Amino acid sequence: MKKYIEIGIGNTWLVRTEIEHEDGTEREIKGMIRPFRLKSVYFRVWIGKKVMVIDLREGIKLQAKNRNKFKIIIGFYGS
Repeated sequence: MKKYIEIGIGNTWLVRTEIEHEDGTEREIKGMIRPFRLKSVYFRVWIGKKVMVIDLREGIKLQAKNRNKFKIIIGFYGS
């Protein structure tokens, strides 16, 4: 199970936890869920259909999405 804690504008809540299960299903919860074991920190900027992610483990990634959004988020990845 992977957990993503995100803080910023553009999501449903200012602070949220997304839980991704092994079968691919996801669940979004308001606030921070514990216990949490940190594996990486990332910064995401999503403007229109372009997304830039700066991840301490994976480096810089540029992505294209199908929908228009505006998000500025700092996130924490772990389990």
